[in-house]
Amino acid sequence: MGPHELVLMTDHSSTEGSRETLSTAVRLLTGRVPVHLDARHFMSGGTGRISNAGPGGAVRLEVPAEGVAVTAEAVLVYEIPPHRRRDFEPCQRRLRAYGVRSLGTDAEAWRAATEKDRTVERFARDGIPQMPTIALSRPSPEAAVEAFDRLGGDVWARPTVGMGGNDVFHLTTRTQLAAAADHYAAAGADWLLARDAGNFNADGRRHQYRVVVLAGRVVRAVEHVQPDPDAPCNECQGAVSTLLTEAGLPAGLAELAVSATKSLGLPLAGVDLAAENGGVVFEVNVHPVFGTVGGLETVAVPYAAAHLAPR
Repeated sequence: MGPHELVLMTDHSSTEGSRETLSTAVRLLTGRVPVHLDARHFMSGGTGRISNAGPGGAVRLEVPAEGVAVTAEAVLVYEIPPHRRRDFEPCQRRLRAYGVRSLGTDAEAWRAATEKDRTVERFARDGIPQMPTIALSRPSPEAAVEAFDRLGGDVWARPTVGMGGNDVFHLTTRTQLAAAADHYAAAGADWLLARDAGNFNADGRRHQYRVVVLAGRVVRAVEHVQPDPDAPCNECQGAVSTLLTEAGLPAGLAELAVSATKSLGLPLAGVDLAAENGGVVFEVNVHPVFGTVGGLETVAVPYAAAHLAPR
């Protein structure tokens, strides 16, 4: 890195924990702790400043209120919550315009993955298999019922923008549908209905896979098993995770995960998918959580290393 620093830019209000893992990864690779900057300073309305620091893609990052000023030729961006990403887009565009080394500056790719109605449209365009899905925005009760019935009356509802399986519901009755519609209306949220994938293992438990893709190759694969058939297959929602090798994935899922990531234009992504129905993608995560086992070595270190490689 020469005289310049590697900056780790994250939202410091997040309690997810990726920041600490990435800091460890940088320290393992370089022997130095990265400069930590709170991304909130560089969101819309923030006082952070970004300026060109000369040829070669270096940038000057300043937070006057904290007396911070650093020159960086690599900015590692992570742990920006989905609901804050639109406010972060001006920062991404500025970093991209100055040519700083970073895998986190493509605002359009982030938006395509974060806003799930856009994901559905992109997948339909590119032929990425997914369960039939209908986007809803403040629908009338009649419109919600029509969508529910069209999808077979066994569906999953989720907000267009969300994380961690929060505000996600398995719906099999019109009463449940009405309750979900009221929930999203109270939150002022757009939402999606998707046909249930029937993703049960031999023991009758829900299961799906999280495949992390970096630069077009699989670096991590995990199976999530959820004993509650009406709960999302997220660890934070009670699912149990088992680390797999790429060879341990059902045939075709690794290739499907790579294709889904390319469809959205993301250099790094966590792809949630199931083997049932011939293999379908549920969603793609911009900042996959590293997990408690192996995430440092399989994802965080390679991701950080991609910011250190010679141009």
